[in-house]
Amino acid sequence: MTVSMHAASDGFLYDQVTRHVLDLVEKGTLKPGDRAPSLRGLSKQLKVSISTVNQAYSALQDLGVLRVRPQSGYYVDGQVPQSQQAQLPRKTTNSRKPRKVRFGELFEEIFTVANDPDVVPLGAAVPATELMPVKGLLRATQRAASRHPEKALEYCFPPGNRDLRHEIARRYVDLGLSVDPDDIIVTSGCSEALALSLETVTKRGDIVAVESPTYFSVLRLIERMGLLAVEIDSDPQTGICLDALENVLETMDIKAVVGVLNFSNPIGSMMPDAAKQRLVEMLSQADVPLIEDDIYGDIHFGDQRPGIAKCYDKRGLVLTCSSFSKSIAPGYRIGWVIADRYRKDLMEWKQATSSAMCSLTQMAMADYLRSGEYDRHLVRLRSAYRLQVEKMRFMLLKHFPPGARITSPQGGFVLWVELPRGVDALELVNRALRENISLMPGMMFSATRKYRNYVRVNCGTPWDARIENAVVRLGELLREMDGENAESSSAALADG
Repeated sequence: MTVSMHAASDGFLYDQVTRHVLDLVEKGTLKPGDRAPSLRGLSKQLKVSISTVNQAYSALQDLGVLRVRPQSGYYVDGQVPQSQQAQLPRKTTNSRKPRKVRFGELFEEIFTVANDPDVVPLGAAVPATELMPVKGLLRATQRAASRHPEKALEYCFPPGNRDLRHEIARRYVDLGLSVDPDDIIVTSGCSEALALSLETVTKRGDIVAVESPTYFSVLRLIERMGLLAVEIDSDPQTGICLDALENVLETMDIKAVVGVLNFSNPIGSMMPDAAKQRLVEMLSQADVPLIEDDIYGDIHFGDQRPGIAKCYDKRGLVLTCSSFSKSIAPGYRIGWVIADRYRKDLMEWKQATSSAMCSLTQMAMADYLRSGEYDRHLVRLRSAYRLQVEKMRFMLLKHFPPGARITSPQGGFVLWVELPRGVDALELVNRALRENISLMPGMMFSATRKYRNYVRVNCGTPWDARIENAVVRLGELLREMDGENAESSSAALADG
């Protein structure tokens, strides 16, 4: 089959060539010792330049997938075991009953190691500083401070810096969405945007529908606000099951729906545009607001940025939340919410909880966006994340025992891993932490503490020997636990 890649961005076609070869290796089409397609042959097949294929093969060498033999060419150096190929995590069925959310100290325990430099960061979904546009953003910050030194020291009251809101609104034009800058409220990251949105549309005791698994910070907010969560089945590729949600809307008094429609955290699913439209229409008929978390929307691996639910919103029922925390500067804490019909109430909550924000960071971000550097940075960032996700998936499949299933996201930088049956993910997390490796247990992503044999893996850090050693060790720990489970089962049978 001939695959054409001519439509991709110049200079980053090699990224798609890399993925093409990885797919061949992962599916077993190319086996260890097999000669990889020649540079000229693959160039002709994929309709890219020979230099592009050469660049891709060099990247695959760095990944440990290919090796070069002098005067002979490139050969496959690794393969995923046949039993591990193309296995996505299974979709689970939820009870669809409203539940109180209780995390206790588990949330704090997981995050105590998030900033520990001695711990391999496979837990919290934090982008590596070396991938962020540090120099460009510092230049923008210096320009902003020198142009308006007095303003840099002033309070910046809600709804936030006007120039920044204008630049954010401009970014939605490419999605075919006209956003009034006055409808944008700048927040302290996406977490505050989500919190303010929930505070605005719900009250204590209300029921909120969430995708399952869902981002644990949403569950934490629901817990602290005294709300009830009802979990909706989700597909690893297409996201929230709309038929299941429709059934819940018909049988329960749902006050809001919260979801990450583009590259969901943790499963990486992307809801198709037609499904987004159906979701918005369904909620409009039920008069239920949608809180849309689009923090990963800019981090797509395809040629085009996916659309958002807000594009189909005719009644102002969609509150779209996002931030630059995953793409530019986590520490600047700049997020926003398109408030629309809820602007007045949301502003009151913002004023009551954090009456002012930092002026300098908002001025700097507006300058950085205006400069055009952000789009150039995104091209590099997407390429890096894509390669890191592919490498991590390949190595997890290679080193984890049979029975492990791993998502294959088209954006973002996390992987959702279903471990072999009988493996306690929390026990794996505890054993890994004793060896300075962090992971996120699956139960953190469920109000009912499901997903006890699942973990989420962060791919936001560039691959190096330290991360590779950690993945290899995790595989060894899993095999040790598998062996212990087998021994326990044998002992139980003997006693019986």
